Amino acid sequence: MSTGPHRIVFANEKGGTGKSTTAVHVAVALAYQGARVAAIDLDNRQATLHRYLQNRDETARRRQIPLPNATHVVFNDTTPEALDAVVADLSQDHDFLIFDTPGRDDPLARHVATSADTLVTPLNDSFVDFDLIGQVDAETFRVRRLSFYAELIWEARKKRAMATIRDARREMDWVVVRNRTQHVEARNQKRIDQALNELSKRVGFRISNGLSERVIYRELFPSGLTLLDKGHLGELGTSHLVARQELRTLVAGLNLPPANHRAASGEATPMVDVA
Repeated sequence: MSTGPHRIVFANEKGGTGKSTTAVHVAVALAYQGARVAAIDLDNRQATLHRYLQNRDETARRRQIPLPNATHVVFNDTTPEALDAVVADLSQDHDFLIFDTPGRDDPLARHVATSADTLVTPLNDSFVDFDLIGQVDAETFRVRRLSFYAELIWEARKKRAMATIRDARREMDWVVVRNRTQHVEARNQKRIDQALNELSKRVGFRISNGLSERVIYRELFPSGLTLLDKGHLGELGTSHLVARQELRTLVAGLNLPPANHRAASGEATPMVDVA
């Protein structure tokens, strides 16, 4: 039974975690594989994902260079039904659907998060961000309780487990991506390590290292280029090369399936080498 395109949802109810930057680079990495990717920006106020990929289209035209890209749209309606209609339309000819959600509590973000095949939650390595998924004791830093968001995803994953058996749907893979780890003081990082590992066992998410805070990501936005566009970036410094390796590790760690149209014919393409 066909399960449709793989849905990757980037969600965090707090802003400033590198969510859109990560979503853009994953979309472009998949496009480089030959996958047909559609990116849906649910943050119609900022539309960072859409603007980044729009800039990428403009750069390709201006320089007359081939730049693999995703189909990208901004969703401007307000109802889950309208969103489902857009998703159904895009599902007909794409292998992956990528959703970038607002950095705030949003009903549409919750709607797509509970239907994700891969849910990616970027967190800066701080207890301010950790509070999104769990609360810790002020003295011991042990997890006291799940947050409302973690409980929401926990319930969604239980429902998906039942649907997997009944309807041949995929199980939800929840990945918490730790960004900016190099900016955390060692003792505090150890406490965050402990809390994340404890909570991951209770809720069932995986933990992946993400992207460090680097100027290169902000510099590339106007051109829409990414760290994957090795032939169009000019001379790169050591920090850029390290950032590219971080990205390569992150994308591989998501364990995404091969593109459906290639997998069906046994022609799955390995992850693009961005080292």
